[in-house]
Amino acid sequence: MQLKSFTDLSLRTLLYVGMQGENLSTIGAIADFFHISKEHLRKVVHRLSSLGYLHTTRGIYGGMQLAMAADQIRLGKVVALMEEDMSIIDCEGRQCTLTGRCKLKGVLMQAQQAFLQVLDQYTLADVLSDPLLQQQLRIELHAVS
Repeated sequence: MQLKSFTDLSLRTLLYVGMQGENLSTIGAIADFFHISKEHLRKVVHRLSSLGYLHTTRGIYGGMQLAMAADQIRLGKVVALMEEDMSIIDCEGRQCTLTGRCKLKGVLMQAQQAFLQVLDQYTLADVLSDPLLQQQLRIELHAVS
């Protein structure tokens, strides 16, 4: 299973903003950091904000911060909310001679649930506490500044 780029950017945005602590992050800074489109990132930030993960402030001194503690942000929940369609296989949309007699869809759904359960064992704080990630982000943030 491969996450959509929207979900990937959502997780990376949360990582970036989480590393900033109390400092405000901007769409421009995050877009520059990850070398991505500001317009695409704006949609990601809007969705994260509407789901309650980010607190945003408009204006010249505006930006964003985490709207909740990093240890309250479960990775599995973020992925499940950001992925619009998590179905691994589309048995209904295709003509398949095995429809109704095949257990593959059930097996794949069970694997998908296990995937999300593993992700839900971790929070944003767990990922942010990785010293190698912290070091890399500090180096990159310093280079961008």
